[in-house]
Amino acid sequence: MPFSPRPAVAYTCLVFLLGAFPSTIAQTPQAPAPVTFSADQDRQNMMDQLGIKTLRPGYSGNEKAPNHANYDESKADPFPNIPDPLVLNNGQKVTTAEMWWKLRRPELVEMFSKYVYGRVPQNVPKVSWTVKTVDHEMIGFTPVIAKDLLGEVDNSEYPAINVKIHMTLVTPANAKGPVPVLIMFGRAGFPNPNEPRGEEVERLNNAWKALMVQQDPSLKEVFSRHPAWDPVRETPFQFPQLNEDGDLPNTWQLAAAGWGFVLLDPASVQADDGAGITRGIIGLVNKGQPRKPEDWGALRAWAWGAGRGLDYLETDQAVDSKHVGIDGVSRYGKAALVTMAFDQRFSMVLVGSSGKGGATLLRRNWGEAVENLTGGEYYWMAGNFIRYGTSEGTFGSMNPSDIPVDANELIALCAPRLTFISYGIAEKGDAKWLDHQGSFMATTDASRVFTLLGARGIGVDQDYRVAKMPPVNQGLLDGQLAWRQHDGGHTDAPNMKWFIEWVNKFIGRPPS
Repeated sequence: MPFSPRPAVAYTCLVFLLGAFPSTIAQTPQAPAPVTFSADQDRQNMMDQLGIKTLRPGYSGNEKAPNHANYDESKADPFPNIPDPLVLNNGQKVTTAEMWWKLRRPELVEMFSKYVYGRVPQNVPKVSWTVKTVDHEMIGFTPVIAKDLLGEVDNSEYPAINVKIHMTLVTPANAKGPVPVLIMFGRAGFPNPNEPRGEEVERLNNAWKALMVQQDPSLKEVFSRHPAWDPVRETPFQFPQLNEDGDLPNTWQLAAAGWGFVLLDPASVQADDGAGITRGIIGLVNKGQPRKPEDWGALRAWAWGAGRGLDYLETDQAVDSKHVGIDGVSRYGKAALVTMAFDQRFSMVLVGSSGKGGATLLRRNWGEAVENLTGGEYYWMAGNFIRYGTSEGTFGSMNPSDIPVDANELIALCAPRLTFISYGIAEKGDAKWLDHQGSFMATTDASRVFTLLGARGIGVDQDYRVAKMPPVNQGLLDGQLAWRQHDGGHTDAPNMKWFIEWVNKFIGRPPS
């Protein structure tokens, strides 16, 4: 058969075509590397997107500073008319529970998402939970089972960023059934690791000494001169550091009451700084790029992380998933309230000393101001929130009265579930900066929504403008919305025993 040149010609043509059209080769373009900004650069990027030229500076907590915050009650309410949680955007009054659930609540969720805390994207990847270690421990005098968990977020769409949520679940070992659980924002990890004791310690010491002598035979003489010394010793019993009110630590109280608790590390979800906004879960979803104005901030991201923790708890047979709460203090108090407001699966919340962006009215001119949030902690919020600290922009200027929602409506979003607002006193470190009065006003106004939905509020009938804050240590704990100012500092620990008993009463558990 004569030789045919066709295969060679076809091969030559294929090489020519591939060279002429390199884009036809099946290659995946490299995703861009994560943007690395300082906090100032990131804030400026958002200001440029919004057309903001100048922000009003925030106030100082130092009362002797030239730009000190206002602590004159006569000047505290320049915008006294706060938004009404029971009036629709079209002006119609909300008079039934059905109107709240179908009309008003969705309006509030939309406005808080768009203008204050940002939206959780539709394409947030799934989280896969793994129990890394199980330890049998003692919390005080209560035997418990502690599980250290890692929630790995699927980053197949953007491998340059890893997010691994760290939390530790602790439940009573001798519980006869599922128990209520309180998720607490803070450092995760085993609270009281089970250590070797007695004979186990002796075996460890014998092994250590043998290994050291094997490594350095001269150590045999050293050990013979110090026969009572051991490299490993049992940790002696230590009395716990008591809460400010003299009570046992919160974790001891919860375990003794037959509750479980979760230690959830918010930093494993999203960093608490503006420079980290292109990392963490926000950065992962944005593929390492800066936020857009309606994108979520750190508070909403931490709340999302708590929700993913609850996803796991719903699968754990030791947990009563219908009675899972969330707790936090200061910035994490803000995050706890945001968690409760947006995720209706949470049945209770303890909001500790949360201030602006939490349970205190944004419109109030007392202590911490909106301008402190828009300038310093802007990354807690949606980019759009920066508008309300603007003195000069393409749209003019804006101030707190332009915010379409306020803290009374954020608290109202928790109704009719168990919501406990907690503060301390300035003399012990719960600074005036937090505006306790503004928080009481917001709580008082939100109470109307609890009543509409068939729950009991805080039991104050007066309008929020004239209602008097109760004395320190006198709690308003008869309804599903509660208020108590303790005589401790910047912590909710002195209110933990009150919170546990208050919740037990409403969920039908015996007193602890």
